[in-house]
Amino acid sequence: MTQVESVPPSHIGVATPDRVTAWFMRRSAALPVWAGPAAALVCIAGALGYTQLTNPTDAAAGDPPSCLLKLTTGFDCPGCGGTRAAWYLMHGDLSAAARHHLLFVFAVPFLLYAYVAWAGKKVFNKQLPQLRVGPKTVAWFLGIWAVFTILRNLPWAPFTWLYV
Repeated sequence: MTQVESVPPSHIGVATPDRVTAWFMRRSAALPVWAGPAAALVCIAGALGYTQLTNPTDAAAGDPPSCLLKLTTGFDCPGCGGTRAAWYLMHGDLSAAARHHLLFVFAVPFLLYAYVAWAGKKVFNKQLPQLRVGPKTVAWFLGIWAVFTILRNLPWAPFTWLYV
């Protein structure tokens, strides 16, 4: 009995990117290594600057930044209170930030570390221990976030404390 080698058909290969994708790929290959982390940092700074300028703690329901779901239904969405929590964190008021969005406050240190580890590896080639987040961890976090979203919209005590 002879052994037959499995050779993939020659007509199967990697798809050629379209013109727009190829243009973006060429441009991204020409960028310096620090461009990605710098762009992310500019976006983060822009979001924090906008939050600082608009002061969401004094905003009425229809003032920017506004939550379309809360404006139309009256319910807190999964992210409601996140902008106010960020504003309070920027001003050092951890308890008020946690009052507005506890899960956001919980996630911020992990997100900051993930950014620093990624940017350090990309720019300085310094390897920090990576956060290993598996599918089960993500599923648990999303499940807890879903329960948190439901509980914060219940109209009786003690859940009214979660309503923002």
